[in-house]
Amino acid sequence: MATGNAIRGTRVGSGPVRWAERGEQAPRRSVTYWCANGHVTEPAFAAEITAPDTWDCPRCGLPAGQNEQAPPERPRPEPYKTHLAYVKERRSEADGEAILQEALTRLRQRRN
Repeated sequence: MATGNAIRGTRVGSGPVRWAERGEQAPRRSVTYWCANGHVTEPAFAAEITAPDTWDCPRCGLPAGQNEQAPPERPRPEPYKTHLAYVKERRSEADGEAILQEALTRLRQRRN
């Protein structure tokens, strides 16, 4: 039984279903990448661009390269750093002391 609903079975705003109605597809090429676990990934890129040297493996998340015999090595995990460790990388002890004195001076002025 037809109800007269022209968009039955599709999402509103999804666009044409058939390739002929969508227009011509841009030329593409597949590039093969291998990760250290031996997974193969073949993403498609536009034909006129240069493919990236590495690609994240969708199965394990490791970096994958285009050379099957020598895939990129696993990244070394960085040790956890606290906020204070990052601050100490940016500031010297003298800078920290000057900032502390400045903050204490402002605090004392507000109290008086």
